[in-house]
Amino acid sequence: MQVLIIEDERPASQKLQRMLNELDESIDIAGPLESVEDAINWFLANQAPDLVFMDIQLDDGICFEIFENISIETPVIFTTAYDNYALKAFKVNSVDYLLKPIDRQELEKAIDKFKMIHAGNIDFSKIEKILKRISPERKERLLIKTGMHYRSIQITDINCFFTREKSVFINKGGTNDYAVDFSLDKAEKMTDPKRFFRVNRNYIINFTAIRDIIAYSSSRLKIIIDGCHGDNDIIVSRERVADFKKWMDR
Repeated sequence: MQVLIIEDERPASQKLQRMLNELDESIDIAGPLESVEDAINWFLANQAPDLVFMDIQLDDGICFEIFENISIETPVIFTTAYDNYALKAFKVNSVDYLLKPIDRQELEKAIDKFKMIHAGNIDFSKIEKILKRISPERKERLLIKTGMHYRSIQITDINCFFTREKSVFINKGGTNDYAVDFSLDKAEKMTDPKRFFRVNRNYIINFTAIRDIIAYSSSRLKIIIDGCHGDNDIIVSRERVADFKKWMDR
């Protein structure tokens, strides 16, 4: 199997090559190519590989410019630090979308998925339709009302979402809490899981807002966040502690 790597970050491409060789020594790796221009020229001059690993943000632009200039039918596994291009990626025959830093197990699953799709000749348009149904819409900003006024705030500026008396509130730090008109479940879907974590049924916290983590009874953890208190202590529920530790150590 011939694999082409399109990646402008040398450490990332070296790590990917190493993991691919560890998974299958018979994989023949071409590249890495670091720019849109290099990739276009490579495809024009070479026979198409079996699989492409492609970073989204390249040295001279966004990788989708490659597809706008030449026709590529080769399956693609996107590797990126950004999750907001997922739907667009699946419009250009992507078989998977791996977030950096790439996890070895996730890479292995992606390779297995490629082999299954390659053998089964699956229609990529069907994958896009499925993704639209199951992939939540991430939000960048949130419009909130304060008295007679409205203000727009960045999602990343929110310290936590929490419930109080069956209503959901947000806190940006300080003593002011703002009510919102959606559920905590919806808040969980609209936030980036690399930045936000639902520690229990009442709280979703922002990684950057954590000030302290304290061992608590029954193997649980207590989280201290400036200005985000609600009506109770923020406790990581027992069943979420393991996942929380992995989230903190990614």
